[in-house]
Amino acid sequence: MPAKANAVAIPVTNDRMDILEEQWKAERPDLKNVEVFALYGRLARLVGHLDRAISELQKEHGFSRGDFDVLATLRRSGKPYELTPTELYKSVLLTSGAMTSRIDRLEKEGWVLRLANANDRRSNRVKLTDKGRQMIDNFLPEHLSLERHLIASLSETEQLQLNSLLKKWLAAIEPL
Repeated sequence: MPAKANAVAIPVTNDRMDILEEQWKAERPDLKNVEVFALYGRLARLVGHLDRAISELQKEHGFSRGDFDVLATLRRSGKPYELTPTELYKSVLLTSGAMTSRIDRLEKEGWVLRLANANDRRSNRVKLTDKGRQMIDNFLPEHLSLERHLIASLSETEQLQLNSLLKKWLAAIEPL
């Protein structure tokens, strides 16, 4: 069957998920589209490998994935690099209790400060300190380099296609 004009030619190699798929086809030929098992299996294994590599790098620099998420969220929010705890936990997808613990830890390290919210005396704002900003700014090039290395087996075109497909899939599952 000829390939579609916009399809990317991808070298085919066998992996563990091919075995899983073939076993299901042999054992349950009545099931249709068992390829989805392999797709989910590959995604899960890939996420595991990526998370381990990134977590190891972050650990070498003295922080966790959650610490990085909070520091990076504050940094990319722009000056004055501060958000409410609610804005933070919605951005990094933590529960409010988990966010409180995370902020406590980051404050203890001197990477963030809690400030009184001038607009609402019942809540605080979380501000990235100069120490926290320096830390995240120094770490980001190495983090980005690792992410580039981890996806280097895909061409730039393939990376754009994969990103587009994942964006479409995620948008169908997760509202903004």
